[in-house]
Amino acid sequence: MQPHGPGATAGPRMRVTGLLLLVAHLSTVGWLTLRPRTVPWVPAANLEPLATIRAELARGLSWEVVQHLGGSVLLLAPLGVLLPLSAGRLNVSPVVSLTRTAFAGAMIALAIELLQSGVPGRVPDIDSVLLGALGVAVVHLAVVPRARRRLRRRYRHLGAATPRIPRVGLAPQADALSGSRTYL
Repeated sequence: MQPHGPGATAGPRMRVTGLLLLVAHLSTVGWLTLRPRTVPWVPAANLEPLATIRAELARGLSWEVVQHLGGSVLLLAPLGVLLPLSAGRLNVSPVVSLTRTAFAGAMIALAIELLQSGVPGRVPDIDSVLLGALGVAVVHLAVVPRARRRLRRRYRHLGAATPRIPRVGLAPQADALSGSRTYL
């Protein structure tokens, strides 16, 4: 395990696990959202923010509404944990981490919606981008700061155990290198 001092990263195993889980999740999301659907007709693309959310909530709070809006929130929500896990940083400002993760989640959601515009039976919806970014941010806020705090406490003793080498002056090149070799 690597020492965890200021700006240190988590162990390589943790990062590799995070990357593998991230790839698996994104593959599943791509398979779910980018498969062609056979439908008799499709509605027009929604490019007006919050229009779909308002329309769904106007229908009343039913199971279908919760399923539609909740599905959009939960689809990318694991990225709130997987993106920081794959980065492996322990000592990061919570605000910077949240901003970076929410932005990355929004960009992934936007990429999915742009790719859906070319898939038969799929309709891009800007509200899916907003709900996806919301899910990423909420999960990040709920899990990551507490998990980082626990990991920093666990590896606190390793941060202080970094050996310190006393400063030494540089020796002239002729004294440092033996023989007639010179390195340019």
